[in-house]
Amino acid sequence: MRKSLMALAMLCLGVLHGAARGELVSVYTSARVAPLVIGEGSGIYPDLVAYLNRKKLGQLSFKLVYLPRKRLQLQVERGELDGIVIGMMPHWFNDAAQKKYLWSAPFDTDRYVIVLPAGQAFNASKPGALAGHTVGMVLGYSYPDLEDWMHQQGLVRSDAASDELNLEKLRLGRVDSVAAAGAIVRYYMKVHAMDADKFQLQELPSRVTERRFLVPRSKAAVYDSIAPVIRQLKDDPEWQRLAAKYE
Repeated sequence: MRKSLMALAMLCLGVLHGAARGELVSVYTSARVAPLVIGEGSGIYPDLVAYLNRKKLGQLSFKLVYLPRKRLQLQVERGELDGIVIGMMPHWFNDAAQKKYLWSAPFDTDRYVIVLPAGQAFNASKPGALAGHTVGMVLGYSYPDLEDWMHQQGLVRSDAASDELNLEKLRLGRVDSVAAAGAIVRYYMKVHAMDADKFQLQELPSRVTERRFLVPRSKAAVYDSIAPVIRQLKDDPEWQRLAAKYE
C-alpha cells in the first residue's frame, strides 16, 4: 500500500512539474540562408524566436527547428504539423484568403531581385531581353510570381542547393544572373565583400514578400499569445535594433 501511495505521489509531482514547465512550441523553418538563419544560433529567425522567449508569454517557450521545405509543406497541408512556421506567405500555401490557417502580421518585407553583371543591359518589361541567359535559383523551390516573367524573358533556370551557392557561381562567372530575395543578396554582398560596382540589383515584377508566422488552427491559443507581439514589432526599439544588424 505504501509503495502504491508513493508511486501515486511521484506521478502527481511529475504532472505538476510538467504543468509548471508549460508548453514547448516548435517553430519550424526551411531556411538555411543568411541573414534569415546564420549558423546555429543567429540570424533574423533565431533572434525573433529568442525575442518571443524573452516576452514570457504565459507558459509558452519556443524553439527553432529546421525541416526541409517539401516535408514542411506536406505536414502543414496534411494537418500533421506539431508546431508553427516562421517566415511564410499565405499564397505559398494556397491560402490567399487566410482561411485555412492563422497568419500573423508581417514581421519583415522583402522583394525578389535579379543580380546581373554591371554592364548587362536590362529591361524587366521587354520580353526576351535575357533570352538564353542562365539564372541561378534554388533546387526544389518554386517561384510562382516569377515563372511567367522568366518564360517571357527566355531565361534558362540553373539550380543550386542554396542562394549563397548561386551567388558564388555568379561571382565566378558560372551563371549569367541570380534571382533571390533582396535581403539575402545584399547581406551576402556585404559579408563576402562582393564588389558592388561589378554587379547590379534590379527588382523583379513580383509581389512584396511578407514574412509571417503560419499557425495551424489547432494551435489557436499559441496564435493568440504571439499575434499581438508580432503586430507591435515595428514599434519596438529592441526589435528594430536586432533587425538592423542584418541590413
